[in-house]
Amino acid sequence: MLLKKERNAPSVETFQRLNEGKHGVVQTYLYLVCGKRFSSHRRNKTTLTKHLWKTYVFGKQTIEQLSDQFSMDKRVVQKNLKQYKAPLKVHDPRHIHLVIDGTYFGERKEETSWCAIVARDPKQKEDLAWSFCDTEKTYEYMCVRQQLEQLGYTILSVTADGFSGIKSAFHGIPYQMCHVHIERLVIRGTTRNPQTEAGRVLLALVRTLHKNTKKHLFESSWTHEGVRQAFFCLKRHVPYLFTYKQNAHIPRTTNSLEGHFTHVKKVTDIHNGLSRQNKQKLLHSIFLASTISPDKKRLDEVL
Repeated sequence: MLLKKERNAPSVETFQRLNEGKHGVVQTYLYLVCGKRFSSHRRNKTTLTKHLWKTYVFGKQTIEQLSDQFSMDKRVVQKNLKQYKAPLKVHDPRHIHLVIDGTYFGERKEETSWCAIVARDPKQKEDLAWSFCDTEKTYEYMCVRQQLEQLGYTILSVTADGFSGIKSAFHGIPYQMCHVHIERLVIRGTTRNPQTEAGRVLLALVRTLHKNTKKHLFESSWTHEGVRQAFFCLKRHVPYLFTYKQNAHIPRTTNSLEGHFTHVKKVTDIHNGLSRQNKQKLLHSIFLASTISPDKKRLDEVL
């Protein structure tokens, strides 16, 4: 809910609070943005800060836009955003089929990149745990597993990309290699438009994994170097390509998380130029909501 600029608009102070008289001996205030009354100026300021943060993150508004909409100096807006502190994640421990992956921010070539690792329940579309680190390492994934298990979650399976550190971190838990990621690895050798028959066969094979069983992967021979590399890459991952057949609830892909990352980056791109610390603060709120477009009930829970 945003304020519209009007002629002879009230002052910033009026937007924040309006004297509504006293109830007994307690001063009450009317907050014009949401129409609610409060009995504490401190609480009113907290509500304003939350509203600014909500509009900044989930309303996808820049500081300049917030300054214009709320008739505030940009420094006041920045001060309020800096003061905002997100609540802790509220957990509902249960049995889960986990999807986990990392996504990078910053420029790798300029050595300014860093990573956000997110563990997600695709069935409930909920981010369960996340961490920020310089790069993906086995240790980081082990910490996520330990955190979830200590909270009381029972991890029934893990679906992820081909990073060996994830398999090591979740040793002893059924592991499903993402079919989208294995297709990308194969395309590196075959290209998207293979010029050889063997390349076309291999690409068609990897795109129909959900219709095949393990034995179908070894019925042809491969001679072209790129195709051979793609084939052996596929062969190495065979033990993890059909785990989903053991349980209908195991996801074949990490699409739930990849789509989530795509939306998240659209939001962070709006706030280009943020420091790593401030961007992580923004990401924390999005991961708390598990979406960039939470409904009102969910938004009230995570602010």
